[in-house]
Amino acid sequence: MKFPALQHARRWRAQHTVNVLTAAIPTHRCRLPALDDTTIIYNQSNLAAFIPVDGNQNSKSCLQYQNSAHAIWTNGTSNNSTEPCKYGWVYDKSVFSSTIVTEWDLVCNQRKMRQVAQSIYMAGVLVGAFVLGSLSDRFGRKAILIGSYLMMAVSGTCVAFLPSFVTYCTFRCLCGIAFSGITLNTISLTLEWMPPNGRTVVGTFFAYSFTLGQLLLAGFAYGIRDWRWLQFSVSAPYYFFFLTSWWVPESARWLIVNGRSHQALSDLRKVARINGKKEEGEKLSEKMLISHMQSELSSIKHSHTPLDLFRTPEMRRITVCLMVVWFSTSFAFYGLGMDLQNFGISIFLLQFVFGAIDIPAKLAGAILMSYLGRRVTQSASLILAGVALLCNAFIPQELKMVRIVMAVLGKGCLASSFCCAYLYSSELFPTVIRQSGMGFVVMKARMGSMVAPLVLMLSEISPVFAPAIYGVAAIISGTAAVFLRETCNQQLPDTIEEVEARAKGKDVQRIIPKEEVPLTQNQPQAQSPKRLLVDTV
Repeated sequence: MKFPALQHARRWRAQHTVNVLTAAIPTHRCRLPALDDTTIIYNQSNLAAFIPVDGNQNSKSCLQYQNSAHAIWTNGTSNNSTEPCKYGWVYDKSVFSSTIVTEWDLVCNQRKMRQVAQSIYMAGVLVGAFVLGSLSDRFGRKAILIGSYLMMAVSGTCVAFLPSFVTYCTFRCLCGIAFSGITLNTISLTLEWMPPNGRTVVGTFFAYSFTLGQLLLAGFAYGIRDWRWLQFSVSAPYYFFFLTSWWVPESARWLIVNGRSHQALSDLRKVARINGKKEEGEKLSEKMLISHMQSELSSIKHSHTPLDLFRTPEMRRITVCLMVVWFSTSFAFYGLGMDLQNFGISIFLLQFVFGAIDIPAKLAGAILMSYLGRRVTQSASLILAGVALLCNAFIPQELKMVRIVMAVLGKGCLASSFCCAYLYSSELFPTVIRQSGMGFVVMKARMGSMVAPLVLMLSEISPVFAPAIYGVAAIISGTAAVFLRETCNQQLPDTIEEVEARAKGKDVQRIIPKEEVPLTQNQPQAQSPKRLLVDTV
């Protein structure tokens, strides 16, 4: 299919994980004016007269000897009493010339602010999922998508030039809100334009844009070691995406539901021409479109709210299970991704490997979704990821390569889970509340990504805690996915009634009131509106 919106899925999403690199913690020690403000040449051995060392003879990063001044050199005395750094810190600039950590001294007592900054960004993603999901159902997918691109471009650029940590966190939060708008509306636009047999391919194609973002981010970060220029580099492309998003057609489903069938017809004929099916497109009419969407049009006589996600038994089961799936997937995914420095190898190489594993993982997920179904893929990927992370929690720190292999395996399974979750959730929720439903479960995912950096703080108590918690959460969510209904190769449900009917085993394609007669009902030889629409796009 050559639908224009699919070309727009080819975007890279480095903004979402750039904090891993811009907030990296370089090797550091207390600043000593007696040494650092002079031309005295010193090494590790004589530095020990000023700063205590650990068991590996490495300088401790947050302590100095009391009264460590020039007198220690001249008297040759040793002072065993220590105190926190008094004059700031000196950072190793061999890997990064600057990060937000070196910019605002987010080390020692302020070390936790690094995780707080990422949690604030994820809070923005959560707010965006809650607010923009509902607004998309009201004002359209395209309008919110365009606004989100502009918001991401402007706020992301501002982040690169802000003077304080507070304003940095504020505008990163705005980036998070914009990210939700971009993600939710891109996936909805592509899926609402696609026939059932093309959704797996398109969903996987969409998921690979995240992979591309991670790979490009590793390359950009390797070449740009200053955090401000790196932040600007991953923000500037969104101005281009903002301009090109004006050419993306609005969802035809949304247009018909909101009484704009004339525009929907125009867009469908345009898509038909692009797909080389101009003749099929010309056969379409506004009456045919309205007939095709009759059950949905009947249902909008009653306003829908997020409470509809819980009113009926099947909708309640879908929503609760997806809440668990999304929360745990995001919780484990970002917890693992935010902890790259603790594996003890090049952060650039590990970022690239973590991105590269998505290529075979998502391909495998797409194949499994097509042949085994969404439910098996979703459940298996989460349980396998949980087992890998749980094993990693108890592997000794000295076995670096084993820990990295298990972490990469877990990351790949979680990437496959994310790929499946976007597609599976969109197919489970009916059109009338699809964006509200997606916004709600994605909001739970962002709650997971908010909590994930905070759980990393438990690593200061024991390195076992964080990966064990991530692993258990993934296994629990994989179990919850078993209770969802299979959707492979089925038409998207349009109404809540249709969802409930399918749960009861009724093969209902569309629930049309008896008094409404479809345009082609008395023409048995003609193509049905639904079949013609599928052939057109």
